[in-house]
Amino acid sequence: MKMTTLDLKQDRQWRATVGISKEQFFILLNCFKKAYFETYQSELNKRKVETKIDYCIESEEDLLLFTLFSFKSGLTYDVLGIVCGMNGSNAKRNQKIGLKILAKTLDDLGVMPRRKLLTVKDFEDLFREDKELIFDATEQCIQRPSDDDRQKETYSGKKNLTR
Repeated sequence: MKMTTLDLKQDRQWRATVGISKEQFFILLNCFKKAYFETYQSELNKRKVETKIDYCIESEEDLLLFTLFSFKSGLTYDVLGIVCGMNGSNAKRNQKIGLKILAKTLDDLGVMPRRKLLTVKDFEDLFREDKELIFDATEQCIQRPSDDDRQKETYSGKKNLTR
């Protein structure tokens, strides 16, 4: 990979590139390496030798750096590939692998955000200590009523004819 952690000299560069400090990165890296090993039953550099494919990502450190950078920067896969020295499809594949390991890492640490609430009990458990919740429902789609008077009640007024 073109960019390495050695390129990041100041805390400001760390935060701008990956969203966390150098110290936080290396603490996260230890857990990330463990999660990678648990997932693939091998270290990345050993898997790289076994498959005999040229990799741009040389280590778990590179994979974590790449993954965090890809989310922080918001670049398309093609541009991300150019910046990191790989093609767009490899950038997507590496980000997918990195995200899988990062999600496992955060889950193992107990800090992974809950994404799915499948039951009312899940919802109640998650928000038990919160006294007030605010929902932003300003742009909810509705089925357009067939009755003219009912249409006027639900019309947003945003789609006016231009003359």
